[in-house]
This record gives sequence, C-alpha cells and structure tokens, in this order.
Amino acid sequence: MLFAALVSGSLYALVALGLNLVYGTLRLLNIAHGDLVMIGAYTAFWMISLFAVPPIISLVVAAALCALLGWAVYVGLFRRMLAKPELAKRVEANSLILFYGISVILQNLAALAFTSTSRGYQYLDTVITWQGVSMTGNRLLTLGIAAAICFGTILFLRFHLFGWGLRAVIQRREAAQVVGVNLNRVQLLTICGGFAVAGVAGVLVSMTEQITPFMGFPFTIVAFVVIIIGGLGNIGAGVLAGFCLGLVETYGIALTSPGYRSILIYGLFVGVLLIRPEGIFTKAVRS
Repeated sequence: MLFAALVSGSLYALVALGLNLVYGTLRLLNIAHGDLVMIGAYTAFWMISLFAVPPIISLVVAAALCALLGWAVYVGLFRRMLAKPELAKRVEANSLILFYGISVILQNLAALAFTSTSRGYQYLDTVITWQGVSMTGNRLLTLGIAAAICFGTILFLRFHLFGWGLRAVIQRREAAQVVGVNLNRVQLLTICGGFAVAGVAGVLVSMTEQITPFMGFPFTIVAFVVIIIGGLGNIGAGVLAGFCLGLVETYGIALTSPGYRSILIYGLFVGVLLIRPEGIFTKAVRS
C-alpha cells in the first residue's frame, strides 16, 4: 500500500510541479494544465500503437510537443500582456478565461481526432515481488522518473544560476528585473518547461491507466489542490504536498471506500484553506 501511495504521490507532485512553475513565475492560472497531461498520454499511446516506440522514448517527444505548445501560447498570447504594466495587472484573471478556451479546444480536437473511447496499452505490466511488496514494472518506472524530475528540479533551482533567477522572479518579480534578470527569457523557458513536465506526466499516466480526451480535468484539480497545500509558488513544498496527498488518498480509500476519493481530496483542500491558507509547508520547506 505504501508503494501505491508513493506512485500516486509522485505523479501528483509531477503534475503540480509544472503548474506551480508557471503560476509562480508568470502568475498564469492554467486550467488547461491537465489537458497537457492528456496530450502526453495520447503521444505515448499512438507511438507505441503505430510505431512500437516504447513510452520511455515517448517521454522526449511528448515533452517537446508540449514545450512547443507552451512557446506558442507565450509568444502568441501572453508576452505582450506581461510586458505592459497596465495589462500585467489583469493577467491572472485574463489567463483563467484564455486557458479555459484552450482547454475546450484541446479536448474537442482530441475527441474529434481520436473519439471519446477509452484507450490503453500494456507496457512493463509484469508483477515483481521484492521483500514482500508486489509491484509492476511500469509503476516502479513511474515512481523513479517522477521522483527524479521533481527532486532534480529542486536541486536545479537551488544550485544553478538560471534557477536562482527563476526563484528571484517567483519571490520578487520587480526586484529581479532591477538586478538584471532577463524576465522574458525566464518566463519563456519556464512556461515551456512547465508544459513539458505535464507532457511527461501524461506519458507516465498512460502506462498504468486508460486515457480519454477528457481525462485532464481531474489532474488540473489535483494540481491546484497540491499547490494550495504546499503554498503558491513554493516548488519544494509543492513536491512534498504531492506525496502527502498520495498518502492521504491511498490510505483513506483503503480505510473507507473508493467512493470517498473526492471527499478526501476536497476535504483536505478545504481544511488547509481554513486552517493554514498560506500552505502547510510554507515555512518548513524552501525551494
């Protein structure tokens, strides 16, 4: 059960990581974030179905496709808006509407292209038993890749020069610009990276679950829950919150029933907002 909780938590942390990077740096409420997960999932499905390319290779393709979409969204919609102070003040509210439209477009394009039928494939689904713990190879791979990306990102933000600039933009946008941080470069690379991470998460999800054009919305909700629990813009705390949510969900369902899943997630979300709205790990974890 602990292994299942860690796998779920790593996926939640990975999905929330991309959203947290984009919101923390650009203040964009990307409610189409889960649809990027869907794009990554379909990329893996079609590559293994049509060309027998394993998902471990599809990770790179899905990341590139979603990063390209992030570039198009930034250049086409938000670069000019963020560059002008009078427009930047309204970017958070405007982004909610714009991303809602993008979400509807992506979902319906996927439904037209692939139909709404659930799809799936088998990959590394052999059961492995170690020290009394049963697991499948695809879930073990999911845990390893998701955890590596999450903790690798934290280390990058802590020790790399670009990571320092990104953290500066998250914490004090105007001050970062004053000391010479290239805002446009940081914003562009961050949105491309955040979108790419969501695409990678979609590939990992497709290895263990069936996929549909409308699978993204639950992941968007979970990502926002994780970000609220960890604290907006706090990358390290968001990763920790993702693992905590996985533990709460897995053990909560085991003690109750699968029908209580939404109650557990939203109950934790409401509880954190009421008791500690700044995030329960805000002071404990710094990225």
